[in-house]
Amino acid sequence: MANEYALEFDQITKLFGDFKALDKVSLHVLPGSIHAILGENGAGKTTLMNVLFGLYQPDGGRILINGTETVVRSPRQAMGLGMGMIHQHFMLVETLSVIENIVLGLPGQGMRLSLKEHVDRLSVLSDAFGFEIDPYAEIWKLPIGMRQRVEILKVLYRDADIVILDEPTSVLAPNEIANFLDGLKRLRDNGKTVIFITHKLEEVTEVADRITIMQHGTVTAEKAVSETNTREMARLMVGRDMVFEDLKKPKVKPGPVAVSVRDLRAHDDRDIEALKGVSFDLQSGEILGVAGVDGNGQRELAEVLTGLRRPSSGKVSVFGQDVSTLSVYDRRHKTHMSFVPEDRQQTGLVLDLPVVKNAMLRDFRSWPFSKHGILHMQNARDTATDWVKRYDIRLRSVDQHARFLSGGNQQKLIFAREVECAPRILVVMQPCKGLDVGAIDAVQRTILRERSRGTAVLYISTELEHILSVCDRIAVMCSGEITGIISPAEATSERVGALMGGISDADAA
Repeated sequence: MANEYALEFDQITKLFGDFKALDKVSLHVLPGSIHAILGENGAGKTTLMNVLFGLYQPDGGRILINGTETVVRSPRQAMGLGMGMIHQHFMLVETLSVIENIVLGLPGQGMRLSLKEHVDRLSVLSDAFGFEIDPYAEIWKLPIGMRQRVEILKVLYRDADIVILDEPTSVLAPNEIANFLDGLKRLRDNGKTVIFITHKLEEVTEVADRITIMQHGTVTAEKAVSETNTREMARLMVGRDMVFEDLKKPKVKPGPVAVSVRDLRAHDDRDIEALKGVSFDLQSGEILGVAGVDGNGQRELAEVLTGLRRPSSGKVSVFGQDVSTLSVYDRRHKTHMSFVPEDRQQTGLVLDLPVVKNAMLRDFRSWPFSKHGILHMQNARDTATDWVKRYDIRLRSVDQHARFLSGGNQQKLIFAREVECAPRILVVMQPCKGLDVGAIDAVQRTILRERSRGTAVLYISTELEHILSVCDRIAVMCSGEITGIISPAEATSERVGALMGGISDADAA
């Protein structure tokens, strides 16, 4: 008789020093099902999956695959056992192409590797999941959303029996998410077992059969999705009732123009024009959202505004001063601009520095972090400890390396650093990516607080619902151009969809 469960965790414990990341976790996954794992940032979800995939070794407990106790010592062994994992933070070789990453490590290739054959097979798979991607594009030239698609396709290409997905939709556009979730259902219908880590409760109710909810390294509930609802799931995740209501935006009279962009043009890393004559004004005390499918110039816009990328032409003015040639340092400290980047691990943090030093990165030359060129580490430690408490950053100590924080807690650390310096201009890109429901609410309220104190906020996101909840105006981008700037009241799905597809208001008329 076949075993009842495709996968079982039995009393799994994992320690990092004195910190118990997993405390006797037990979990049961039925074969041919979609099993969602929910929990706040730092609850232990990703750690548990890293134990399953052989990246970590447990300090106690057992793993059973199809009823057989198994010790998974490496990712290679995990793949040999029919498992594939899509990580929240990418595991790609950036100097290789898409197709080379797909086939890297694939057994049975020998000396006669034919990339053309693999490209043809990949095209069929891409079409099935609604992904459009250039198989010969180099990874380092791709935007974040495209890289996520490569990770997804890499696992699906290997025809794994157990597919583990860690926040796979966090950087996909809404229309891509719908196709992707349909793809998960097809996997289940074809007999695959899917383990799905997400913070998006609506995705859970749409595709999952069962859920396991974790809190502080322990399991608090395991039940069928049909037996619960989003309100109960949120309560079990955060340990309190969550009130799902629209954020109340206090009336704020916008002040003078803080940022003026005129006919801005810039090239991407492939030397292709990514910004094609972008123009807009952003006022003090205003939140301007930038919506659009990932890869339509949003990253390049943020980088030009913050000094990380030089424009090929056009002008950026801050409070009437042309800053087009100012350095990153001068923009941050002379114009008081802060930036929450899209990629927290590559751009936002130095992973092998402790939390306290990451907290200092923006203003380490200034008081309270230093004076007359001398670092004051106790001040830095006190400041970081205060931020950890107020922003609910889950960690063992401020001396812990940033690498060992969960993705959501890394994001909260960056957010604290960039907001606590009282910026006049705040550029945020995907600020809620990978955050749980409680953290998203806290981030959105913090952004509204900045608006109330007169900060000009440019809010770039592919998640339209987050933009609608806080923004005063919404600029929609397509192919490096702004196709329309509308109010939230005008942002119907049809209107925004048309603008995202490149149909401007002038074209529609």
